[in-house]
Parts: sequence; structure tokens; C-alpha cells
Amino acid sequence: MTGVAVGRTERLHLVLTGSQDSDQEELDELTLQLRERLLELDVDDVEPNRSGAVPAGAKPVDAIAVGALAVTMAPIALRSVLDLVRTWIETRPVRTVSITLGEDSLDLEAVSSADQQRLIEAFLAARAAEPDDGGTGQGD
Repeated sequence: MTGVAVGRTERLHLVLTGSQDSDQEELDELTLQLRERLLELDVDDVEPNRSGAVPAGAKPVDAIAVGALAVTMAPIALRSVLDLVRTWIETRPVRTVSITLGEDSLDLEAVSSADQQRLIEAFLAARAAEPDDGGTGQGD
């Protein structure tokens, strides 16, 4: 045994929020496209989630479409997943992709690539500074 946590996985949650003129059908299609792209990476699984929650700050009358995915992966795949989402959102009618991993969250928006990369680097640095499992042996 080498001491490396073999087989350890994390569950990353992605919530896509469409632009104001997006409808649920369009966002469902975009969510499926992102799922297919994510499955091309070295992840264990990508499952669609139905989320009935209205994003924070949105009024129900705005009827903002929401799509959600749950990504099961080894911790080493986190950077490649974040990089894929960052580049994918640049050419899609998606307003925000909210990413949650454990207690940490990150919102990627359709802004400049350099700004997105800075957000990703800060998110990864914060995760690297945390103890692996807090000594509890518990996962997500």
C-alpha cells in the first residue's frame, strides 16, 4: 500500500442557469451536451439532476430555466472538469454554471476567459489548503 487514497471519489454538482430568453427545453438540451462532453473526461459518472429550486436572486416570474448535473470523479479530475466548463460556457447561451463541491462553491459566468481562469485558480487553491477529510474519514 502506498498511502494514496485509492478509489476515493468526490461528487461535484453543476447547476446551469439559462439566459433570460432560454426555455427549459433549450437548457435541457444544453445540459445533455455538457454531460456528453464531461463523460469524455476521466470521470466516473455524470448524472442529470432535476432541480426544482429557483436560483438565488431570481424571481419566479422570470421563469429562468435551470439544468443540473452531478459529476462523480476522483479529486485529480477536478481541474479538467472546471477547465471544460469554463471553455464550454463561452459559446453557449448559458448565463451561469454554479459549481458545488462539498462546502465550496464557484459560479462561472459568461465573462472573459482570463477572469474565469482566476476564479478557477482561487477555487482550486482554497481546496488544496483544506485538510483531506478533516480526520473524520467521511466523504461528501
